[in-house]
Amino acid sequence: MQTATKPLYRMASGSDFCLLISLGTFFLMILLSFALQAQQLAWVTISGQVRTADGSPASFATVLLTNAADSTLVKGAVADADGRYVIQTTKSGTFRIAASQVGSTNVYGPRFTLAPDQLSAEQPTLILREAVKTLGEVSVSAKKPFIEQLPDKTVLNVENSIVAAGGTALDVLERAPGVLVDSQNDRITLKGRDGTLVMIDGKPTYLSAQEVVNLLRNTPSNTVETIELISNPSAKYDAAGNAGIINIRLKRGSRAGGTNGSATVGGGYGRFPKASAGLTLNHRAGPLSLFSNYNYDHRESYGSVDARRIFGAGDSLTTVRNLGYRPNTARNHTIKLGADYSIGKRTTAGLLVNGLLSDNDARIDNSNLIYNARNELQQTVTMVNTSTRAMQRLSANAYLKHSFDTLGRELTVDIDASRVTIRPQDDMVTRYANAANEEIKPALTQRNLPPSTVTIRAAKADYVHPLGKGVRLEAGGKLSYVTSDNDLRFETLTNGTYVPDPQRTNQFLYDETIAAGYVNGSREAGKWQLQAGLRAEHTRSVGNSVTTSRVVDRQYLDLFPSVFVTYSASPDHQWRASYSRRIDRPNYQDLNPFIYVMDPYTYREGNPFLHPQYTNALQLGYTYKNETSVSLSYNHTTDVITGVNDQMGQVLRVTTVNLAALDNVNLSVGMPIKPTRWWTIRPSADVFWNAYNAAFGGQRLDYRQLSANVTLNQSFVLPHGLTAELSGFYNSPLVYGQLHFGGLGQLSAGLQKSLWRKTASLRVNVSDLLYTMRPVGRINYGATNLTFTNRGESRVARLTFTWNFGNQTLKTARQRRSGVEDEQGRIGG
Repeated sequence: MQTATKPLYRMASGSDFCLLISLGTFFLMILLSFALQAQQLAWVTISGQVRTADGSPASFATVLLTNAADSTLVKGAVADADGRYVIQTTKSGTFRIAASQVGSTNVYGPRFTLAPDQLSAEQPTLILREAVKTLGEVSVSAKKPFIEQLPDKTVLNVENSIVAAGGTALDVLERAPGVLVDSQNDRITLKGRDGTLVMIDGKPTYLSAQEVVNLLRNTPSNTVETIELISNPSAKYDAAGNAGIINIRLKRGSRAGGTNGSATVGGGYGRFPKASAGLTLNHRAGPLSLFSNYNYDHRESYGSVDARRIFGAGDSLTTVRNLGYRPNTARNHTIKLGADYSIGKRTTAGLLVNGLLSDNDARIDNSNLIYNARNELQQTVTMVNTSTRAMQRLSANAYLKHSFDTLGRELTVDIDASRVTIRPQDDMVTRYANAANEEIKPALTQRNLPPSTVTIRAAKADYVHPLGKGVRLEAGGKLSYVTSDNDLRFETLTNGTYVPDPQRTNQFLYDETIAAGYVNGSREAGKWQLQAGLRAEHTRSVGNSVTTSRVVDRQYLDLFPSVFVTYSASPDHQWRASYSRRIDRPNYQDLNPFIYVMDPYTYREGNPFLHPQYTNALQLGYTYKNETSVSLSYNHTTDVITGVNDQMGQVLRVTTVNLAALDNVNLSVGMPIKPTRWWTIRPSADVFWNAYNAAFGGQRLDYRQLSANVTLNQSFVLPHGLTAELSGFYNSPLVYGQLHFGGLGQLSAGLQKSLWRKTASLRVNVSDLLYTMRPVGRINYGATNLTFTNRGESRVARLTFTWNFGNQTLKTARQRRSGVEDEQGRIGG
């Protein structure tokens, strides 16, 4: 048995003791600093509640403290789920409270005066009114735009997008600013950086890159409420995700009294038909809130590839042209069940269950045409792969949240369990023919059965303690345990019996335990806000290749500091600077050392000695009126986890390695433009520079590329209850390791009609109107000379009908995160 025990975190002996001393000193310095500064100022606490016109709490309404004389902003806050707010200030004088919420007009409270020695001021309840503006025959109601640019993240309001209706979560991400989706190579990058952590409802998916893409491809967009793009998270979040976090929040239930729901049915057609249907039910009675959601999605689609590989020289020059066509049928069931129960006024407990059942059938026709140096066809190798893939994902979350007082001191505890089972099977028949299409050797019948199971258990606790006078402390911890079992069985049909191939059969077991703790401290002083945090994560991982008796046992300890500084020059102008350190651990499947056959001339091989990659991220941003944003960031990544292609004779080997370093500089700009009251344009652009400084196979890999991602979203409010949307994006050429991608983009359009007094809607949309989504790329490195062109069913026309029934004044339920979102992004499949 071979055992590798080399730690990744290089510290002298006694490092754990040094870490404890460092953490203790850090805690004491923050506490002492904040406590001393807090004593220098006299603070007053202003509190109250905001309600809607029907008397229910205005959950998460925006509340502003303004000067009574000129309405300039003094300080802002966001109400909690019960509509209550707390604002603290050191200022004295005469003020007014202003409150607002999407779909409502601004409401102002009465004037009130704060004396210099006053400690508190309770305000009367503010009642919001619905905002409706009439423009000729056009009725304009306030609604969140599809893309919201906030100081610390970008939010995609999926349920407000006409174009997104009837599609998938992956379709929506393709139109997101700064996001590049390469579904053929199973990659999702954010602002030109790889290593993005994809979360579902704040929970990591623990899936491999391939399975994350499959999961998003099988998640109907009708089940998605928002998608958050967080490029520089704080220490409260798991440190995973070098490029940041993409958090997909699914639709939830309601929290006011009564019952409501919605039903959705839709269909579409590109080259093949699609159909979907869904039902959501919500009920609240007293302290109990119940919610449920079920969706079924039937989707037929296809993908094709045309790739050329050239190797050798002179008379031995050989060209292999690979033509692949893959029609696919997916059947997906998603279900969500949950309950919240209020135990008194300050404690809430809940249970949440998510399920996904996905079945995919595909027939992959793969032809390899082999040409000599004179471009004469020599041989044809065809493979027909009848592929099935069943995936079951079940997760459960139990939580308890307790508020100790009305000033914001609270404790939240989450316990999570998740199990993902993937059962694929590939039945392959390979035939060999000469230039005259005559069989030159017997057909080869093989099958590949690589089932995998991932089990996740996690517990976490978060504590928030406002110290008063603008000072706030957060602390928490998390413990996660993940087990992965990949059993790769490759068999060849011999004399009517399938015989295992010992060179391609292997069982790979992987166990990982991560113990983490963090502290965040923040303080507001006038126009300044400072937040500093430190997160520590200890990782123990054991990878066991049962067949080869190879064990890789590692443990390492890492510190992840973060600092955020915000300066509000005025109510309209806000500056923000931040720094954080992050990690991206290898996917479980990438660590499996065995061979997975992709076609007769291509195979994928894992690397059990992969190390995590680390990123130091700096960002400077400016926001104007919470709408226009500009940011400049620099990221330096070491031990970059990168997929590489290595030509070995006629066979192409695909594997994953650590490259030395990657530097990324990104400039991001987004702003709304309103030519008229009924027409809004939201352009955004990311310009980034990637520079690789590495070597592979004895040769330098120093690639540099200036690239850009541009998105344009236009919305139109038309007469007679009609709204329209026109959106498009363009990604310029991009370099990723050895891969050089060409530019691509698409244009999509949609139209919506409100029906039955706005209780129903009919949406029609067409994606990729000009049929321009054709990813192309090349590799020209060492002995590898590869070009490829991919096609998919990107142009699809869809029709979606939605009916909302019951009490439509119910408010959205509180969103909650579980403790296993980061781990679920790394499961192998």
